[in-house]
Amino acid sequence: MRNEQEMMDLIINIAKEDERIRAVYMNGSRTNPNVPKDIFQDYDVVYVVTETTSFIEDKTWINAFGDLIMMQEPDKNDFGSQIDLDFTRSYGFLMLFTDGNRIDLRIQTKEVMFEEYEKDKLTLPLIDKDNLLPAIPYPTDSDYHVKKPSKGEYDSFTNNFWWCLQNVVKGIWRDELPYAKLMFEYTTRDSLDKMVSWWIGIQEDFQVSPGKLGKFFKEYLPESYWKMYKETYSNSVYTNMWESIFVTCELFRILSKDVAEHFNFTYPLDDDRNMTEYLKHVRNLPFDAKEIF
Repeated sequence: MRNEQEMMDLIINIAKEDERIRAVYMNGSRTNPNVPKDIFQDYDVVYVVTETTSFIEDKTWINAFGDLIMMQEPDKNDFGSQIDLDFTRSYGFLMLFTDGNRIDLRIQTKEVMFEEYEKDKLTLPLIDKDNLLPAIPYPTDSDYHVKKPSKGEYDSFTNNFWWCLQNVVKGIWRDELPYAKLMFEYTTRDSLDKMVSWWIGIQEDFQVSPGKLGKFFKEYLPESYWKMYKETYSNSVYTNMWESIFVTCELFRILSKDVAEHFNFTYPLDDDRNMTEYLKHVRNLPFDAKEIF
């Protein structure tokens, strides 16, 4: 597997030798000093180019990066959205190579660069042939730090957590596994993860990022809470799903009360109490019941 220095040299040398490429910068985890390096980190690179069409119409230039396992061109994958993107301004190539390295490369015109360059504080300039790139501070992940919740946000997520659980357990009772599982992940876990992030933010004075999709939760949660969090994941057996639901409720309850106390918010005790009783009732409801109560 080519090491970081080899990959960086390759990315830079390709740009140096191609007159169409006028500047290069990088963002993502490799520019973040707080993220440990590992073999799966990709290279998030942007080539600022004179035009995009030639790069898209003849992709043989990509061969210089190495042998591909697979490539995705996300801009042309509309997944039925029918959104028209302007490929003359910007276009992306996601490349996975046979040695395991991955490059997420975007080409963009200088007009787009001026619009996008300073938006991400994890940006590191690599080449600037024409002195195009604006001066920026050294990369920092401050944009990704947990943000303090407003009272409205806190109220919304606690309300949504308890309300949407009725949909999860309805799906279990009806034996609608896909519905129950996805409803749990899209609503219940979404609210739980938000509360986990806020709780971590409090412990770390809101100076850290829990990572994309909570990938660093394990690093910041106490062992007992991390054990509970792991137990919120279940398989397709309904008995296990029920167990994970009640563990999820307990963890959410603990963290939400801490967050409420810290910010002087009000935790919805009545919603918690009433919905917990409702969940217990539905768990014991016969599959052929004609009434809920």
